[in-house]
Amino acid sequence: MFDKTLAELAAGLRNGDFTSTELTQAWLERIKAEDSKYNSYITVTEEEALAQAKAADEAFAAGTAGPFTGLPIAHKDLFCTQGVRTSCASKMLDNFISPYDGTMVAKFKQAGAVMLGKTNMDEFAMGGSNESSYYGPARNPWDTDRVPGGSSGGSGAAVAAHLAPAATGSDTGGSIRQPAALCGITGLKPTYGRVSRYGMVAFASSLDQIGPMAHTAEDCAMMLNVMAGFDPMDSTSVDREVPDYTATLNEPLAGLKIGLPKEYFTDTLDPQVAEQVRNAVAEFEKMGATVKEVSLPRTELSIPAYYIIAPAEASSNLSRFDGVRYGYRCEDPKDLEDMYKRSRGEGFGDEVKRRIMVGTYALCAGYYDAYYNKAQQIRRLIQQDFAKVLEEVDVIMAPTTPHPAFKIGEKSNDPVSMYMEDIYTLSLNLAGLPGMSVPCGQVEGLPVGLQIIGDHFAEAKLLNVAHQYQQATDWHKQAPAGI
Repeated sequence: MFDKTLAELAAGLRNGDFTSTELTQAWLERIKAEDSKYNSYITVTEEEALAQAKAADEAFAAGTAGPFTGLPIAHKDLFCTQGVRTSCASKMLDNFISPYDGTMVAKFKQAGAVMLGKTNMDEFAMGGSNESSYYGPARNPWDTDRVPGGSSGGSGAAVAAHLAPAATGSDTGGSIRQPAALCGITGLKPTYGRVSRYGMVAFASSLDQIGPMAHTAEDCAMMLNVMAGFDPMDSTSVDREVPDYTATLNEPLAGLKIGLPKEYFTDTLDPQVAEQVRNAVAEFEKMGATVKEVSLPRTELSIPAYYIIAPAEASSNLSRFDGVRYGYRCEDPKDLEDMYKRSRGEGFGDEVKRRIMVGTYALCAGYYDAYYNKAQQIRRLIQQDFAKVLEEVDVIMAPTTPHPAFKIGEKSNDPVSMYMEDIYTLSLNLAGLPGMSVPCGQVEGLPVGLQIIGDHFAEAKLLNVAHQYQQATDWHKQAPAGI
């Protein structure tokens, strides 16, 4: 049961092979037995899950079940869930019980999904390794001495370890795609505005986007069918028709034009990772695709631009955590200023403090034009680079990460080295484009991800391309030893 995809589990529910209650109980028991190895969950919602499973079984009995009814999933712990702790993996929100469901969470509820729990993550989604979590790092099921990636590392680890058939994640600079690559699963970052961010605790509002993480492109398509759509509660949500993402998965790829950006295949990239990515591209050529080299000349500028814009927005968004209204408050403050300082100083971890300070500095009156305004100008140039290339090709293919998963603690004392792990993913968030990572090989027993990038609202094409690749290969079926 635990190695089945969402699509296979949905078929089993429809055929009466098992009930949602039986399915949910099995997953909950597996989480209890196995998650101590991986620390992929912060909160397991057993009571809520069994109640939702019972309601799903009643819907099947009444003939009112939909495509997603009864399927268990996990949510990253920065999505508000009514009556359930939403911690953002931070001491600051360790005691916060959300009074409402975010739009994405509500959509899954309406679709009849079962929430197994809330997954571990980097604190306030700030990090690329899941090591900044207040609850300790999640661990990569392929090697528990290594990181699962971040910030959606708990979701990636839970899916890879078969502790959830699928999970939700958020992607501000690669936080779905990078853990998907390092954990050997499939992850999709949709176009900015395709999925409502209402009820998602904000990190960088112009970059954040919610997306699915699962074993296959087909499963991601099923999830995106639930998640996508306009939401009047989110001013950045796009009012645009949502297609059935599963309807075009089997379209042939003959004539597909693929671009390989030369800036992604440099000395920064592990040669063995490059070999696996090129092998994957060769598979597409066998399916009738054509490949050409393209150029994204501002790729190297994405990191400095991102690490001005994202911290600037974070410093603004996180100003609400002041110890007054909700969240952590220091003990016995002397006065209001002492309460502000100590609540924030004690409640936030080092990486969050670092980004708040960088962002506040960049937004200061004397530095705004030199840093923040300049970074936004570079962002526009990066958008233009992608637009030019996507006029010539249908999709861009590249590595998702420069290396396989690194060891826990290896980069903890070198923030710049950690930031460089996002070199191939950041620019998509700056441009607002969709992208996904699919497993395409292994290096010394560790997964490698192929990144597929498309034009705005081209999620159906990306999912089609990824699905066809997964029909021709079995990298997405590989599991860590002992799982």
